[in-house]
Amino acid sequence: MTPFRPRPRLLLSALALSLGLSLGFNAPALALSPPAPPQVKYDYDYDVFHPVYARNGMVATEQGLATQVGLDILRQGGNAVDAAVAVGFALAVTLPNAGNLGGGGFMVLHDAKSGRNIALDFREIAPAKASRDMYLDAQGKVVDGRSLYTHLAVGVPGTVAGLAHAQQRWGSLPLARVIAPAVKLAEQGFPVSQTLAEMLEVEKDNLGRWDSSRAVFFRDGRPLRAGEKLVQRDLGKSLRLIAQQGPKAFYQGDIADKIVAEMARHGGLINKADLAGYKVEERAPVSGTYRGYQVVSMPPPSSGGIHIVQILNLLERYPLADYGPNSAQTIHYLAEAMKLAYADRSEYLGDPAFVKVPQAGLTSKRYADQLATTIDPVKARPAAEIKPGKPQPYESDQTTHYSIVDKQGNAVAVTYTLNLNFGSGIVAGGTGILLNNEMDDFSVKPGVPNAFGLIGGDANAVAAGKRPLSSMSPTLVLKNGKPWLVTGSPGGARIITTTLQTIVNAVDFGMNPAEAASTPRVHHQWLPDELRVEKGLSPDTLRLLREQGYKIALKPSMGRTQTIQLRDGGLYGYSDPRNPDGATMGY
Repeated sequence: MTPFRPRPRLLLSALALSLGLSLGFNAPALALSPPAPPQVKYDYDYDVFHPVYARNGMVATEQGLATQVGLDILRQGGNAVDAAVAVGFALAVTLPNAGNLGGGGFMVLHDAKSGRNIALDFREIAPAKASRDMYLDAQGKVVDGRSLYTHLAVGVPGTVAGLAHAQQRWGSLPLARVIAPAVKLAEQGFPVSQTLAEMLEVEKDNLGRWDSSRAVFFRDGRPLRAGEKLVQRDLGKSLRLIAQQGPKAFYQGDIADKIVAEMARHGGLINKADLAGYKVEERAPVSGTYRGYQVVSMPPPSSGGIHIVQILNLLERYPLADYGPNSAQTIHYLAEAMKLAYADRSEYLGDPAFVKVPQAGLTSKRYADQLATTIDPVKARPAAEIKPGKPQPYESDQTTHYSIVDKQGNAVAVTYTLNLNFGSGIVAGGTGILLNNEMDDFSVKPGVPNAFGLIGGDANAVAAGKRPLSSMSPTLVLKNGKPWLVTGSPGGARIITTTLQTIVNAVDFGMNPAEAASTPRVHHQWLPDELRVEKGLSPDTLRLLREQGYKIALKPSMGRTQTIQLRDGGLYGYSDPRNPDGATMGY
């Protein structure tokens, strides 16, 4: 059968009608050819995961109610520091496993008006009665749990002093106003989420040891369940006192008296002089460069900033963009660089008031050149062959993180902590305040790993008045002198590598914050000699890594980043999907 072919004039007329034209039969003859196919714009976006978008301000935290508090402060005319302080107090209520008044932390901020970058240290401090061997028995062995779940585990808290200091120096609103939302949340309560309920169940034995903790987090002899309301009246009273009297209420007033009484009842070391003598430190941030970007992070007593810069210095020589994200070659260079940095961490990092930290050497690109000669491009180097390097010749540091940017261009990254989930598990009687177990971050005995498996030496030994070493790494990445990325994460020993991979994903692989957060992570901390991975890496990649000599360990997810990226046209942010309670909001 001869196929049907429309007559040219009919075809032309049909085409004209489809184009909205009017052509008469007497129109000049046109050369007929098949019409060009229309440009299909259905598939136009390369992004697989989409971040939150806003134009004026953005808040990313691990708990949605706290995010809303920070966003409200920005909408009411507060700046990024106002919002950060409000979030810090709110998380002490809504994220009790990590947000805190009884812990400490770090803040890195960019002041848009002056262009300055500042690091604020409000880390906990060892009490005056602390001593080097306080966690050892008569035979010199570490007493299990003493540095974690007793009153001897508690360092002098710094959070209240740090948040109040930031508010006074860089905030624009009264302290009482930014604390008010936290007071309301504590006194009126909020429904326990499934995530929080699961954490309470996991930690029920530690929390359940103390009457004061059971009174807050238990009902009918068991931990609160999802959907039940968590009301914290004593914590609300403590927050009201701080709002009215400032940090003196915590360090010299009624709250201090109750913390000291709690210590005295159970053999703790903190006394009134320890609290009254606490001081916040403003420090110069650690700074380095990576592929044209400036990386600004926390200096000692954090190890995070130094080792992020050190690892980036090593990675800069490799074309990671050509290898691709989470390829075996990319992971190989990540792991080898991580090993070298964590080996140095064990030897050199500590409180700069007590030890000389070779910061300039560790972050030197020439030192990275020397370390890079030890990296085989194909084979994994056994950890037993790696020792701390010699940075001196190149001389010329449970947790939650949140990130905030305001419309003026100020950027704030805050990481603060109780150490493990719910810290020591001890609520100071009458205050509603959970106390940290941060003393475990010291090297309780040189060469013996802490709760996160990290090895430390004399530089981080226990001493009175000393700040324990931390991995917390609130970080800013600047482009042309202005914030481009604001990020950080909880995660103990994995904080450094989680934050590092967020930066690499953004710079090398062009990922937006949602994609960067959703990509599986890897971690190597020198000892134990294992490459820790999250689920999601391909079997082919894992096979190649095993062939290179890596011992692969599939373990629970690592880190919970809160990231904001500043690009032309607005702010793009994302809360790590590893914590379903996290939320990023903007306006």
